Amino acid sequence: MLQRPRNIVKPALVLTVFLQATGMASALAADPTGDWRVADGVANVRVAQCNGSMWGVVAWEKEPGGVDRNNPDASKRNRPTLGLPILLDMKKKPGADSWEGQVYNAKDGQTYSASITPTDPNHLEIQGCVLGFLCGGETWTRVAPPIPSSPANSMARGASKAAAAKPAASKAGLKTAAATPARTTSSIRPGAKGHGQGDAIGDICLLPDLARLTH
Repeated sequence: MLQRPRNIVKPALVLTVFLQATGMASALAADPTGDWRVADGVANVRVAQCNGSMWGVVAWEKEPGGVDRNNPDASKRNRPTLGLPILLDMKKKPGADSWEGQVYNAKDGQTYSASITPTDPNHLEIQGCVLGFLCGGETWTRVAPPIPSSPANSMARGASKAAAAKPAASKAGLKTAAATPARTTSSIRPGAKGHGQGDAIGDICLLPDLARLTH
């Protein structure tokens, strides 16, 4: 009886493990959600998917108490920068691990065309341009892991139909197993990473300024 040489089996196993590992790494690298430290270290931006698009808000500030004083709309110049939408309606670019939309720069009160691209699991490249030129960019560093879709986003995408049917079953007197609470952005606690603050933002899809734009 013919036997398979042992020295062929081991390389094949190593190759399989390598492919699985690189596939997982690629999937993680392509996920822009989570908390990111901006290049100059003064803030973290939390990115989450809300109603099918990526949005990002200021989730932590090195110097608390900032306000949007440079906003061109005078009525918004006293709103806190904590919780301020920064990445606006970023949509996935077909065939690429990149999202395109707009970015609001609170330093000058201007909104720019922008894109975000995860370069690896721990770095997010952001590029912004004014009228298609005068482009610039920087790289943000991950400080909290990727996050699942929020309840608001799941409801918007119709992904909670099964969950919505559970209360009806309970009313009929049927016993259902206790569901594990969905992990949302509110389960990410930047303060636990030594930022000096607890999580005052939670699920960004439920923030009033962002919810007004996404629903």
